[in-house]
Amino acid sequence: MKQASVTETKNGLSAILEQVKDGETFLITEHGKPVARLEPVRANESRSVEEAALDELERRGFIRQGKGRVRRELIDSQAVKLPKGVSVLDALLDERRSGR
Repeated sequence: MKQASVTETKNGLSAILEQVKDGETFLITEHGKPVARLEPVRANESRSVEEAALDELERRGFIRQGKGRVRRELIDSQAVKLPKGVSVLDALLDERRSGR
């Protein structure tokens, strides 16, 4: 892995990108401390920004993406009507606390 400062990256971005396209990875530093990594996109990563963001959230353990289809009864069911003055967040937190 090669290293480049933020200044070097700004001044030589085109040359660095050419090296990244050839498979090189760069660690970008600011005052000697790592701040970013610039690496090539693999062939199987040519997907939308949204899909990439979901993949990153799953990799970090924040979410787990579903593998199947949404059940028809969930699509056809009526939306839950909340009592007046109850927020969606309060209802969600209450549901989670009660284990439903």
